[in-house]
Parts: sequence; structure tokens; C-alpha cells
Amino acid sequence: MKQMINIALPKGRLGEKAYGLLEKAGYPCPELLEDNRKLVFENPEAGVRYFWVKPSDVAIYVERGASDLGICGKDILLEYGPEVYELLDLQMGKCRMCVAGPKEFIDDHSRRLRVATKFTTIARRHYSSQSREIELIHLNGSIEIAPLLGLSDVIVDIVETGKTLRENGLEVMETIVPISARLVANKSGFKFKGEEIRRLVSELGKVV
Repeated sequence: MKQMINIALPKGRLGEKAYGLLEKAGYPCPELLEDNRKLVFENPEAGVRYFWVKPSDVAIYVERGASDLGICGKDILLEYGPEVYELLDLQMGKCRMCVAGPKEFIDDHSRRLRVATKFTTIARRHYSSQSREIELIHLNGSIEIAPLLGLSDVIVDIVETGKTLRENGLEVMETIVPISARLVANKSGFKFKGEEIRRLVSELGKVV
């Protein structure tokens, strides 16, 4: 019997695509694809146990040892800085973290820049590197509306196609960092299951 590797998958399309890669890499779990409400699935023969969690919670499960491995976006790693090992860029869920604002907006640096975002750590670090004084406005949704209502000058958010920005009269002003899905590992789990995890990473790297 193989030593089981626990893997946290983000619910939704990204998690399904990630499982597809893992299946191709030799870590299938057919039960996972069945129409049911289960959250935990395992295949002892392949030595793997999967479970579905909210995307923003993946890194927490991995950091705290409830899972050996997990799939999460680079944005989560940059924003929350979990104590995990980043093992592999899965080249999925590609997008970018950007500064966006009204087409007519010009930052003249004469006052503090008002920045609306849910990624406050990323925004603060970005503007700190430019020595730009800002006022952070933390929002959880519909961030594009903030500049339209005069709540902020610009926003910092994830941009995939830019369609939502364009439809709301906004445009990308600056790209902060590219974002994609990453395979991350619990530090203790990597120590005790290193051989199994390195084998998985090697096989997964062949199909990415």
C-alpha cells in the first residue's frame, strides 16, 4: 500500500482542470467525477486522496497540515503569504494583477492616490516600491464600480480578458504581476512524504 498524499483541490473549473492534469500524470480517482455531493475521494492504489475546498481556503489547509499538497492561485500566495513550498507553475488559470482606472484619469502625484481593492497586501507592496502615498479602500466585490462612483481613483484587481473593465469605462494602466495556478506543499508533509511528493511533481511536470 502506497503512502497516501492528500491534495486540496479548489472547487470549480480550475480544480476540475487541475484534477485532469493529475489524472494524466497517473493519479486518477474515478469516484471524483461521479455525480455526488461528497467532498473527499481517495484511490489507495494510486496513493492519493483528494478533497474539494473553497479556492481561497486551499493555502490554509496546506499550511496547517490538513493537506500535503494543494492547487491555488499565485494571487493567494502573494496576498496572504502562507508558509508553504511553491513547487510547480501549472500554467492554468492565467491572468494578471493590474492597476486599472478611468481612461481619462491622470495621476499627478499631488495628493494621495485612492486605491480600491481586495488585494490590499499586493497593492500596498506595489505602491510602496514606487514610494507612492496611497489610501487603501478594501472592497470584496464589484470593485470596478468604485472609480465610477468616485469612491476611488483606481483599482487593483485580477484581469483576465479586460472585458468587464471596458464595459465599465476602465482600462488597464499597469500590470503588477502575472498570475497562474500553482502546486504548493505543506513543509512538514514535504519532509515526511518527500519521495512520493517529488515523484508526483515530476510526473505532473511532464503533462503541464
